[in-house]
Amino acid sequence: MDATRQIKWLCGSVQVIKGMTKGGVDYSFECAGNLAVLREAFLSTHDGWGLSVVLGIHTSPRLLPLHPMELFDGRRIVGCVFGDVKGKTQLPEFVDKCMHGVLKVDGFITHQLPFHEINQAMQLLVEGKSLRCVLRL
Repeated sequence: MDATRQIKWLCGSVQVIKGMTKGGVDYSFECAGNLAVLREAFLSTHDGWGLSVVLGIHTSPRLLPLHPMELFDGRRIVGCVFGDVKGKTQLPEFVDKCMHGVLKVDGFITHQLPFHEINQAMQLLVEGKSLRCVLRL
């Protein structure tokens, strides 16, 4: 399984995608935390077997913009947090790999700040200027 195309979302993309794929994509991923994009990603999946994966973190607790009847045609929607890693069973293995240099995570750290600058760290995240900020005690 691989991605054959990446499509930048624009309002009205559903019909374009359904036309390109002869009915809809098998999988869609919403990564922006935008409910309008989530709805279009869901509607862009193929009737009968399409799967939408919600990865984006939404800024406020809002309801999904879906009518329950839209789920009865076989499409599915699931959420995925932290890559779906199971903390109790899989996280120790990741830590072990990091400690032994097998898994390199330093490249994912964009900022390091002292703990007393936690508000600045949060502001960098909110502004989209930081991917991961390590706070030093």
